[in-house]
Amino acid sequence: MRTPQTTTTLDEQPISVRVKLAAAWTSLMFLYAYVDILNFFTPGVVDDILAGKVFEFDLSQTFSTAALTLMAVPILMVVLSTTLPAPTARITNLVVAALYVPVTAFNLLGESWLYFYGLGVGLELILLAFIARYAWTWPRTAPSVAGLARESVRAPQQL
Repeated sequence: MRTPQTTTTLDEQPISVRVKLAAAWTSLMFLYAYVDILNFFTPGVVDDILAGKVFEFDLSQTFSTAALTLMAVPILMVVLSTTLPAPTARITNLVVAALYVPVTAFNLLGESWLYFYGLGVGLELILLAFIARYAWTWPRTAPSVAGLARESVRAPQQL
């Protein structure tokens, strides 16, 4: 005898735009870090680092500070996306995501492992596009009836 099985659907909990943005920035940082870590296995990279070079740049305190600053911004965006007031968070996410598109694309310059870096940069650009989309389409709240009534009373006075 067969027992009838009930099919239930999973409960879809709404996810706030702030959580989506924080998750996307976190994912982006994991990709940045993982691509950098895997880069150590590219032939010649460790030798170049030991010789004091990264890409075309000399290893120095200035280089390391610049690299840290460049990566600190997306790292901080995780917190800023969840704590700034909504209008400020929206604009900040749009601006930073737009600024990081060329920063991300720069990582392809001069690389011989185009499949590896192409995949990494492509995934990072997709995440930046999601960030921009989430911020651009940030939900608006409908004006309240009381707020509309106050505005309609004020409107004739402004004429």
